[in-house]
Formats: sequence, structure tokens, C-alpha cells
Amino acid sequence: MTNATIANEVYSTHRPLRILLCDDHALVMDGIRSRLECFEHINIVGEAGNGAEALTMAGDLHPDIVLMDISMPVMNGLEAAEKFRETLPDTKVVILSMHENPEYLRTAQEAGAKGFILKDVSSNDMVRAIETIANGGEAYSSTFDRITDGEDSNNDGVPLTSRERTVLRLLAKGASNKHVARELDISVRTVETHRRNIKRKLDIDSSAGLVRYAIEKGLVTLDSAS
Repeated sequence: MTNATIANEVYSTHRPLRILLCDDHALVMDGIRSRLECFEHINIVGEAGNGAEALTMAGDLHPDIVLMDISMPVMNGLEAAEKFRETLPDTKVVILSMHENPEYLRTAQEAGAKGFILKDVSSNDMVRAIETIANGGEAYSSTFDRITDGEDSNNDGVPLTSRERTVLRLLAKGASNKHVARELDISVRTVETHRRNIKRKLDIDSSAGLVRYAIEKGLVTLDSAS
């Protein structure tokens, strides 16, 4: 079951919902298509093999929603979600993944995704989530119920997720974006996204300011900071 912010909502527009699928595995994409095509108000307008291709296709096809995998070549789903928010804000991104990972959810939320649905949900739950998002809500698989705002509970007043705190610690110690990416096994673009989100949340513009903040909050020591 999915946890939607608009419960039992019925899609309120009479026209079919235009859906773009994005996954680098053809067999998976075929399965999702066959599941969704059973619903009359769902119209699959295209299929893309990576995030960059989805952005190009969406510019021509104007889908309402993109159902997007995370792990793809060229541009992954999390990177693509941020690009959609910047360039095609009317198209809503829903991450459809096998990864039951809270860190992926947090990063997807920060990138602008409106939903994070596991691929093993029922067809009805998947469509219910799509309808909720089309109506302006958000939808997440129930395994993520405990994550409501993308931030961890902590007592030090730092309004960052656990992954952002880790990124900040590494940056404050002088690590480059490439080093952080290797250390955390994520892409450099994802590190850059975390860095921008950290600066936005903390209202800090400079790298030196991030270092000072990390020291003040005890996230790093003066000796270890760059």
C-alpha cells in the first residue's frame, strides 16, 4: 500500500493522464506498461532509457508524470528529477524503484520528486499514487511512513538529513566533490545536489561558511577542518 498525502482522492480531470516511463531495463518497462495500460485514464506517451533521454522526450511529449528508475546510465533518476524541477516544473517526477532505502527517498524529495514507489506494489496502488500526485499531492510506499519531512530527528539543531550531515562533514574536512562521491559511492552530480541543498537549508553561500558552521555545531573539530 502507498501512503498518500491526499487519501482516497479521485483523479479530478476528465482527460487521460499522460505518463512517460523511464527505465534502462526493457523487460521491466514492458511490465510496467502492461500493468498501467489496463487503466483507461492512463496514457503511456513514451519510453526512455535514461534520465537525459527522458528530459528530451518530455520537452516534446509534455507528460503529466514521469515514472523513473534510479539506477540508469548517462543520467540517473535522482539527477534527472532535479533537472525536471529546474526546466520542466509542470511535469511531476515519481521514482519507481526496487531500492527500499530511506537515503534514496530523502535525496529524491530534495531533488523535487513527488513520489517514491517500490516496483512491487500492486497495480491499483501504483495508479492510486499516480492519481494522488496528479491532483497535487505526494505519494510514498508505506515502508517509508516514518519519513515525513526528509529530515532526521536530532538534538543539535542541525536541519539536515543524515546523508547531508555526512556530506557536510567531508566537505568541511577539505574533501572535493569527487572524493565525497567516491567515499559515499554516489555520483559527483548527487554530491553537488547535496551541497546546494545544504547551503539553501543553512542559508550559507560560501564553502568557508560551511566549514565555520560545521565547527560551531561540533560536526568536525578545528584540527580536522580544512
